[in-house]
Amino acid sequence: AKAAQGLVQRLVQNGPQLLGAAVTYAKPRLATFWFYAKVELAPPTPAEIPRAIDSMKGLVRAFQSGRLAQLTVKDALRNGLVATEVLMWFYIGEIIGKGGLIGYNV
Repeated sequence: AKAAQGLVQRLVQNGPQLLGAAVTYAKPRLATFWFYAKVELAPPTPAEIPRAIDSMKGLVRAFQSGRLAQLTVKDALRNGLVATEVLMWFYIGEIIGKGGLIGYNV
């Protein structure tokens, strides 16, 4: 109990200093995060939609012609990770939309 009391006293005494250090540490990292979040998490613009459709058509043509068999392992892994990320965002959106992990309220 005495050790806990001493810890609380040190925390109260050094709290503002620790908080200031945490803010100083976090500010540039949060600025970088928000910079990339504004770009990466924004919905597509109307100009980007036709490019995405053309990209999907190119992927279908590559699959049909067998060009996907010529991918390097690194490229295939990268493509798999991107597809997994998109799928996980879909699942997270579903979980948020239905308000739980299991089932819908009907």
